[in-house]
Amino acid sequence: MDWILFLELAANGAVTGLLYAMVAISIVLIFKSSAVPNLAQGALVMVGAYAVLAFSDWLGLPMWLAIPAAMVFMFGLGIGIERHALRRLAGQPIIMILMMTLGLDIFLRGITLAAFGGSARRMDLGISDDPLFVGQILMSRVHLTGAAVALMVFAALVLFFRTRRGIRLRAISNDYVASWSVGIGVEQGVALSWALAAVISTIAGVFWGAVQGVDQSLSLLLLKSLTVAVLGGLDSLPGAIVAGILLGVLESVVSGYLDPLVGGGSRELVVAVTLILTVLIRPHGLFGDRSVERI
Repeated sequence: MDWILFLELAANGAVTGLLYAMVAISIVLIFKSSAVPNLAQGALVMVGAYAVLAFSDWLGLPMWLAIPAAMVFMFGLGIGIERHALRRLAGQPIIMILMMTLGLDIFLRGITLAAFGGSARRMDLGISDDPLFVGQILMSRVHLTGAAVALMVFAALVLFFRTRRGIRLRAISNDYVASWSVGIGVEQGVALSWALAAVISTIAGVFWGAVQGVDQSLSLLLLKSLTVAVLGGLDSLPGAIVAGILLGVLESVVSGYLDPLVGGGSRELVVAVTLILTVLIRPHGLFGDRSVERI
């Protein structure tokens, strides 16, 4: 067995998995506050990336200003989505809320297609494309940078949930009724979770845009990020990180050895099988609360 190849596949899979985890963290944030799996998460990643390009190309801002400007825009968009779309469905069956997030996904994909067209656009972060060797292992500088940022986002959220506002969000995720009874603004907390998820989606969109370009295909990240969120536990932030690494390594190693034999396509198969087996065998995920229901 070629151990160098195996280690290279596993290492690159791990950093790619952390990029999946950054999107999955956004799904977990919304689920923790509202118990709704957000089917528009992939579209939010795409919109965040397009917002960065809009500030950069249309307004001429340098990238180091365009990214924070897009994050502010997405923060407002997240609050607006919760306030004007999701809040109106309070008390409705969960299937109607899921259909709303699906409708948002279709709407956001449609409006970005009309505004930016369907051709891929380059996201230039100023990170060199030159190969980086860690020992004998070839790594991508963009993936490594994105993985490091994903860990920083996770660390920032851990610190945030220790603040007064973060503790309120944790209380909301644990018990709506009890939070209301002690005067915690549940609606504001849910809106904040959507806003934070939209901001994190922008960061993820920047790195995924640098990896594969910015186009409609970014919205397809929903499947892999949802798989990561389900595998880790829909209410577990650490679970999203661990599951992202696991899925990334599994996807990379299996496809690295299997694709040459079958002609490709095994990455999607690995993701689908992982999602199906997780829901069937361990629906609460690796670290989720056992009260989480199957989806």
